[in-house]
Amino acid sequence: MFERLHRYLPILDWSRTYTRDTLSNDMLAAVIVTIMLIPQSLAYAMLAGLPPEAGIYASIAPILLYAIFGTSRALAVGPVAVVSLMTAAAVGQVAEQGTMGYAAAALTLALLSGLFLLAMGLFRLGFLASFLSHPVIVGFITASGLLIAASQLRHVLGIEAHGHTLPQMLGSLAGNLGDTNIATLVIGALAMAFLFWVRKGLKPLLLSLGLRPKLADVVTKAGPVAAVLVTTLAVWAFRLDEAGVRIVGSVPQSLPPLTMPDLSFDLIEMLAVPALLISIIGFVESISVAQTFASKKRQRVDPDQELIGLGAANIGAAFTGGYPVTGGFARSVVNFDAGAETPAAGAFTAIGLAIAAVALTPLVYFLPTATLAATIIVAVLGLVDFRALARIWPYSKSDFAAQLATILLTLGFGVEVGIVAGVGLSITLHLYRTSRPHCAVIGQVPGTEHFRNTDRHCVVTSPRIHMLRVDESLYFPNARFLQDRIYADVARNRAIRHVVLQCSAVNAIDASALEALEEINHHLKDSGVTFHLSEVKGPVMDRLQRTTFVEDLTGQIYLTQYDAFEALDPGLARVALKDPRTAATCHGLQ
Repeated sequence: MFERLHRYLPILDWSRTYTRDTLSNDMLAAVIVTIMLIPQSLAYAMLAGLPPEAGIYASIAPILLYAIFGTSRALAVGPVAVVSLMTAAAVGQVAEQGTMGYAAAALTLALLSGLFLLAMGLFRLGFLASFLSHPVIVGFITASGLLIAASQLRHVLGIEAHGHTLPQMLGSLAGNLGDTNIATLVIGALAMAFLFWVRKGLKPLLLSLGLRPKLADVVTKAGPVAAVLVTTLAVWAFRLDEAGVRIVGSVPQSLPPLTMPDLSFDLIEMLAVPALLISIIGFVESISVAQTFASKKRQRVDPDQELIGLGAANIGAAFTGGYPVTGGFARSVVNFDAGAETPAAGAFTAIGLAIAAVALTPLVYFLPTATLAATIIVAVLGLVDFRALARIWPYSKSDFAAQLATILLTLGFGVEVGIVAGVGLSITLHLYRTSRPHCAVIGQVPGTEHFRNTDRHCVVTSPRIHMLRVDESLYFPNARFLQDRIYADVARNRAIRHVVLQCSAVNAIDASALEALEEINHHLKDSGVTFHLSEVKGPVMDRLQRTTFVEDLTGQIYLTQYDAFEALDPGLARVALKDPRTAATCHGLQ
């Protein structure tokens, strides 16, 4: 019972070794992350189409719940750009922005996402995230970064524009370009230029002035706060809001309220698929970040418990005025670099944000939305990685095609179509690759008991024995391929009397593949050829022995490939073993 409690409550582990030094490190990290999160949370709420305070609310209860149930010591949970965009796309299809129905639908989306994540964690379904290949994930994030940046240009220009795809957004922007507000454009452009410079040039400048690296890093991370302060003061001092510059306006001074998601069946039905996609994307992003930081400190992250932690965080967001959240890369990097040692740093961050929600919200009344848009654009353009296409092209044309297709589909048809297509492409690529496994005709390396590909090494072979190694588990997509390969090889060489299938790379044989092996056995028997297996792994052998295949096999199952060769052609095998100078056939690469 105690071990089970520790399994679901990781806080019981790290809290036992909590020290005063750990407390000071966590507190420092929390202060730095809180400073960064205030403008970021406001910006991401705007991206999701929600009131700015929703971003702060979504960064309080979820962080506290993750600190209790999560296993990563450095992951910072809250609103992130991609999930905010997916929220806007999903909720925008069922309600109009600015309405109570829109906010209620966002709560429902967070609840559904949390329940999906929680169920996946309890049933240990973390492996489902593997259905998204890395090239597809990179392609989706790149396209999402472009969509997010394009969606924020209207705030920088001070015009109306709509759309969920890149052509729609660009067309809407072009149609309203004549309504550009010059004051808004100046603020947005200057804020963007400043933030880009902060990212690249501020830290080197501070280091050249003699600041310590850690302090220079803290000041650099606080760059968006400086942009917020300066532009807010400028709007207030020059009354630019009266000149058409849009501002955040009144933000409630309160702790996160208790809210109730809309549980109507029709709404749940419409949001179920988007919630599942948000859950998968959020988990993939979160677990990637968490495992990266855990490896740097030789810590362990439990993917299934991470699902539970993220599920609890999203459920918390649903009942406290938030929207779907996950572990963010940028804030987690800041948290890690600032010295956070335990999830308590996240709890302290939540306290800092709660204080900000109560005491500091009047200060953002004159904050221009153009500044928040600039913050988002600068942040998400860091996600755009077209160089990945150039890196993947020479290595794998199929991965390149999958990544490019994901980018184009996401840009052209929206995030939901893009991610569904990405999942489909990942699964299709896997099935295609494994449906045509690499098969090598092998022979004995003279002077050894090793067997290698005849196309790559000088090896000893027997004309009477066809030795084939299949480098893939055998299951329904590749069962027919293996049959055709063996039948074709035997048909080409009528001298063959034995076929030995080396199974050293076969980790599983499903029912379809078993039936194929039985057909191969019967077909070769009718052709006067004996069928053998070698190097069958224990778990695979256990399953084969529960069938009649082993009894019906015309040949034997050998422990090693050398045992098979020695039994079928003892003279040639022993000579090749004793004398490295034995004549061998050489083909292809050496």
